[in-house]
Amino acid sequence: PPAELPHVAGGSGVVEERERERLRRHRAQRDDVAIELEARHRAARVEDHIRAQHRHGPREDAIRRLGRRVIEDRYGNLFEIYHHITGEDPYRVPMRIYPAVHYTMGGLWVDYNLMSTIPGLFVLGEANFSDHGANRLGASALMQGLADGYFIAPATVPNYLASTRLEKVTTDHPEFAAVQREVAERIKRLLGIGGKRPPEAIHRDLGEVMWNEVGMTRNAPGLQRALREVQAIRAEFYRDLAIPGSAESFNPTLVRALRVADFLELAELIIRDALQREESCGGHFREEYQTPDGEALRDDEHFAFVGAWQFTGDDGEPVLHKEPLIFEAVKPATRSYK
Repeated sequence: PPAELPHVAGGSGVVEERERERLRRHRAQRDDVAIELEARHRAARVEDHIRAQHRHGPREDAIRRLGRRVIEDRYGNLFEIYHHITGEDPYRVPMRIYPAVHYTMGGLWVDYNLMSTIPGLFVLGEANFSDHGANRLGASALMQGLADGYFIAPATVPNYLASTRLEKVTTDHPEFAAVQREVAERIKRLLGIGGKRPPEAIHRDLGEVMWNEVGMTRNAPGLQRALREVQAIRAEFYRDLAIPGSAESFNPTLVRALRVADFLELAELIIRDALQREESCGGHFREEYQTPDGEALRDDEHFAFVGAWQFTGDDGEPVLHKEPLIFEAVKPATRSYK
């Protein structure tokens, strides 16, 4: 579409507004088509990769040796779900399985009563770290949410409210004004870039780097490469980001862009943390640090600590702070899956 609106005969404001709306819809449709085509292209690449390198299924000799009935008893429900989703019979066609991250979480520090370092701010369930660390699967996360919500918070939150004098909260504090100004400037900066790439496309670029280099297994060359690529994507984000519309009304693209900005910052931090942790432990498996049998090789002497990274500004290097883990009643032991 032209950079400027064409002249509309008659100079009618209503007609000009309709023309503007038509051009806005045209741009939105064009962007949607481009995003969809790029998504399909990436999905096809992933599909080819999965089919070429990660094909698994019940071995014929296992079915022959144990019988199909035994395999059905062991995995029947799983295979039925797989068949329903893919339309392929896993007893006949190799299953398309790819190792992937379940989900990555941090977790805010809380005390015994589930209160954070901010007085009066209680953090429940998956948002805190109190029971299962930062790496949880669905069932344990659900159980923690139930335990916190049903048993702990009903006792600790009322106790805090009953024993604490709560002052009236206003927006007159200078910190509120500072944060409000900071957010407004951040939004203005993103809207003023005026580039060509929607945040969805940049988000996918980031996801591909993290998937390929910072996934189930990591190594130093891959992490170093990922750090360079994420920094390049972040530079492109602030150079070529496209956000239609304004901040005067609800703008989903602006909301997405703000989240992608956070993801870029978090991705770089995850990579830095994985680089400095020269061991394998839990969901962090560094290929350079494994036993001859391929098991995770921990280094409790140097890495038995909880790490917290301090933000030092957009252009500053984050600073790592360490809180040593001291085990008195139960000593750490090596876990083997063999």
